Amino acid sequence: MDKVVATALGAVADVPDGATLAVGGFGLSGVPNVLIEALHERGVRGLGIVSNNCGAMDSGLATLLAAGRVARVTGSYIGGNKEFARQYLAGELEVEMIPQGTLAERLRAGGAGIPAFYTPAGVGTQVAEGGLPWRYDGRGGVTLASPPKEVREFDGVPYVLEHGIRTDFALVRAAKGDRHGNLVFNKSSRNFNPLAAMAGRVTIAEVEELVEPGGIDPDAVHLPGIFVQRVVALTREQADAKMIEKRTVSASAADGTVNH
Repeated sequence: MDKVVATALGAVADVPDGATLAVGGFGLSGVPNVLIEALHERGVRGLGIVSNNCGAMDSGLATLLAAGRVARVTGSYIGGNKEFARQYLAGELEVEMIPQGTLAERLRAGGAGIPAFYTPAGVGTQVAEGGLPWRYDGRGGVTLASPPKEVREFDGVPYVLEHGIRTDFALVRAAKGDRHGNLVFNKSSRNFNPLAAMAGRVTIAEVEELVEPGGIDPDAVHLPGIFVQRVVALTREQADAKMIEKRTVSASAADGTVNH
C-alpha cells in the first residue's frame, strides 16, 4: 500500500513517447511542476496532453510545449500563452478546444467509468456541428477539423453527446497526501486536479506535505487513494516555489502607504 516513490524522475520513468496525460492545474495554480520538469528532463516527446491550458509564463506544460514535446492538446483555454497559439496556427500542434465545464465532466466521467453523456453546452455551435479547426496548415487553411457530434432531444431540449476521457497517465499536485495516495487540495489549487487524477490509468501525485496513513481525517479527503498509484513528496523548496501570474496592488500599497 505504500505508494511513495523516492524521486519525480523515478515516478515518471515509464512514461513513453506518445503517451497521453491528464494534467491538473489552472493557470499557475495547482500545477504539478516538479513532475512536468521530470518529464522534460527525460526527453519524452509526442505527448497528448489533456489539461485546461498548456502552461503559463513559460512554466509548467509550457516547458514541454516550447521544447516541441507535445503533439496534441485537449483543453479549453489558450490565454496569454503565445507559443501555444503560434504552434497551433503554424500547424505544428493539434488542438481540440472544448467548453471548460465539458472538459471537467469528460475527465470525471472517464474516471467514473461513464463512457459518454449528454450536455446542452455547445448545442447550435461548431462544438456540436463540427468544423472547429483541430490543425491548421500554417497558411491560414485547416487540414483537420472536428467531426459533428450526435445531438438528441430530451423533454424538448437538444443535448450534444460527449465522450468520457481516459489517459495513459495523470499528473497532479496536492497540498497534502499520505502513503496510501489519499489527497487533500488547498482551496482554488484543487481546480482540475481531482478530475485529472480520476481520468489517468496511472496517476502520479506530487504532494507538498507527506503524512503517514491516518494523518488525514477521512472526512477531509478530497480524492481517495484508489485513484492514485504513485506519490512523490516535495522538498520544502519545491513546495514553496509558487509563481504569481498577475500581481495587482493598490496605488497606496505600491508607494508604501496603507489605507485604514
